[in-house]
Formats: sequence, C-alpha cells, structure tokens
Amino acid sequence: MPHDNHDQDHDHDPLEQGAALRVRALEELMVAKGLVDPATMDAIVEYYETETGPRNGAMVVARAWSDPEFKEWLLSDGSAAIAFMGFTGFQGEHMRVVENTDAVHNVVVCTLCSCYPWPVLGLPPTWYKSLAYRARVVREPRAVLAEFGVTVPEGQRVQVWDSTAEIRYLVLPQRPEGSEGETPEALAAHVTRNGMIGTALI
Repeated sequence: MPHDNHDQDHDHDPLEQGAALRVRALEELMVAKGLVDPATMDAIVEYYETETGPRNGAMVVARAWSDPEFKEWLLSDGSAAIAFMGFTGFQGEHMRVVENTDAVHNVVVCTLCSCYPWPVLGLPPTWYKSLAYRARVVREPRAVLAEFGVTVPEGQRVQVWDSTAEIRYLVLPQRPEGSEGETPEALAAHVTRNGMIGTALI
C-alpha cells in the first residue's frame, strides 16, 4: 500500500484504517498540545471497557429472571433498581425497563439522535444511530426486526419505545426455556446487547 513521506514517519497498526486512524491522530495531536491528559484518556477508555457495557445490563436481566421481587422493582422503578446494582452514570440517570411477554415484543429507538443507556449497554452500535433504523423501526417495526432475524408472530404486538434525553429504555427479554436452576452468571451469558434493545429475542 503506497504511503507519502508523512505516513512513512509514523508506525501505525495495519488494522487502523479510516476513522480509527483519524481518531488516533487527533488524540496524539491533542496530547502533544497539552489539551488532553493521557491519564484521563486512559481512565475514560478503561471505564468503557470494564465498568460499563452490555455485561452490566445482562447482570440486571439475569437478576430479574431469578429474583421475582427484584423484577417487580425493576419494572416499577428501573432507575432505582439498576442503581442498586451499582450501574449508574451519565446517560443512565432515568431508566424505564419494559418486559417482553407472549403478548408484546418491545424494541427501543431514539428517533431524534442516539439516546442510549450507557451504564447498562455501553456505547450505542452504529446501526442504532443510523437514520435508516431511527426512521424505519417506528413505521415498520416488524420488517426491521425481520432484518435482524427476529420474526414476531402475528398475535404478538410490537411496541416501539422512543428514548429521549429525559428517559432511556431497557428491554427485559423473556427467559430462555430450559434455564431453570442456572446461576445468575449462567443466565447472564444468555443475554445479548441486541436482546436488551429488542432487536434480538434474548
């Protein structure tokens, strides 16, 4: 792959391309100019790698599946129940949890931008922020879900929830059959990020 003289002065990971390479260059420039503290950057990256993300949400779901009292609390006051488990922070201050049942399948979108519950799901996937998803899932949710591989039976209603700056949603998927007696850790392993958005069954 050809490089000009500027590129030859820098060693880059061959996997870094496009936007990732530009982000790294901006980060290096901001650090060099003293605008960003590298230790602060490392702390932020570590937070998103270890303190937040879908594994947190999976732990919430697993507890709801195995603890009826916690499930009742989670559905009545999602913010408090999630905070009780230690998952708090920016973009997770006001949470509502909606439960999938045989009668209803829930799916979450943010039609205006990309409001998303970071403490329990991490950063939003690219498709969640895309204009196509944000516009289409409201108009034709069954078609969009089918593109994710989810076929909703005709007798099951699809409920679309629109996240905002004031409130964010988390889907409580239906517990998988045959998981009775599993530990919370084993239950959490069933749960996916998409399941908690509603674009997967679990």
